[in-house]
Amino acid sequence: MKAQLLAKPKSFYDIFERKGKTQPQTTHYCPGCGHGNIHKILAETLDEFGVADRTILVSPVGCSVFAYYYFDVGNIQAAHGRAPAVATGLKRANPESIVISYQGDGDLAAIGGAEIINAANRGENITVIFVNNAIYGMTGGQMAPTTLVGQRTTTSPYGRKPSNEGYPIRMCEIISTLESPVYVERTALVDFKTISRTRRAIRKAIKNQIDNKGFSFIEVLSPCPTGWKLTPVEAQRWIRDNMMSYFPVQVFKDTSEKAEPRVYEQKQYTDREVLEILGLLELEEEKEHDADFVRKFPEQILKIAGFGGQGVLTAGVILAAAAMEQDLQVSWIPSYGPEMRGGTANCSVILSNKRIGSPLATNPNVLIAMNGPSLDAFEDTVVPGGLIIVNSSIVERKVKRSDVRVMYIPLTEMASKLGLTAAANMVCIGAYLEYTKIMDYRLAFDAIRKSIKKKKYVDINLKAVEEGVRFVKENYA
Repeated sequence: MKAQLLAKPKSFYDIFERKGKTQPQTTHYCPGCGHGNIHKILAETLDEFGVADRTILVSPVGCSVFAYYYFDVGNIQAAHGRAPAVATGLKRANPESIVISYQGDGDLAAIGGAEIINAANRGENITVIFVNNAIYGMTGGQMAPTTLVGQRTTTSPYGRKPSNEGYPIRMCEIISTLESPVYVERTALVDFKTISRTRRAIRKAIKNQIDNKGFSFIEVLSPCPTGWKLTPVEAQRWIRDNMMSYFPVQVFKDTSEKAEPRVYEQKQYTDREVLEILGLLELEEEKEHDADFVRKFPEQILKIAGFGGQGVLTAGVILAAAAMEQDLQVSWIPSYGPEMRGGTANCSVILSNKRIGSPLATNPNVLIAMNGPSLDAFEDTVVPGGLIIVNSSIVERKVKRSDVRVMYIPLTEMASKLGLTAAANMVCIGAYLEYTKIMDYRLAFDAIRKSIKKKKYVDINLKAVEEGVRFVKENYA
């Protein structure tokens, strides 16, 4: 019996090599911390059901982030509060997997409040283990959403006051009001009885997922002796004497016996259906491509940036669409930063003859700067030998670097003379294609005709491209 109790579950690594060279057979948790108990209960449960090989543990920011040191299962770290969203994607893509979101109170009930509510409301077939120690333990003991009234923390040194910080959030009570969750229970780590209850709850939650019953949520009131500045024994008493009166230990909802197994419908779309959904059916037309052109194509990594409203995103779409028509690999990804109003909006565009690993143009070989802030922001990121196209109608300064090629083009002024200032982006496309010769500028025409929604502006945009071509021939040939 003793040997069985002390045995390390098979779902743990024999030696915690990921932890580093210091004491690789012990955990990093503080003495008396509840994570150790929960980890062991969870690992033993996975052993019991024999599902470790298909288990994925998602742990975000907090003391639990290093769970991957210990669990010999699939491990993924998520951004703060986003574990339920990551778990949703994992489960839907791999419905046979056992996906567990393991979160603390600061993570789940604060920054991740929207994620957990919506995952629960969708009834995702995942298991959430919510470790509530009423404090931000990892970062120094700040007040959490579950900090008790009157509890002193580093950010509530005089004690939490409802008039100032509101009341502690009871997550089980909130989640159990939703229709979709099948099992919601709060347990604690106070003594043998409550620890045994926690074991039964976690076991039931995992079993529910194995049986495809739906969303299960287990909240565990867990000691944090270091954060609370108590001994481990005092911390267990503190849970019993303080937390359990506000956070009652009980089953809040359990419909798992009656719940029918959930079935996800994974529709497989044909290429034609995808094009139809995207409104790109015209691209389905079979065309002969120039294999030699594709083979010799020099990869273009573009950053196109400017004010919101200058058409920088549209310029990227046009270039990507034109290149795709030539059987090239393309990517386009916009960036809507907080600086968009009055600052820069930008997009990354990659045109290549091989598969694209990342769509981000971190170090572009072409920068199109439609305004001054864009040149300031991205000039230093261009690779040596790269090309910078500057809208000299707006940008007052010159490029500081001497190891790049530069074209100064009065894009806005040229477009204004055509009668459409917003066509400055098309002037730039013409200039870029004519200068680099990566493809005939006329190949952009079809993309413009398909992309411009207000057809009355198609002709003037085509003219703008030709103006850019003319400018380069006259000034940079």
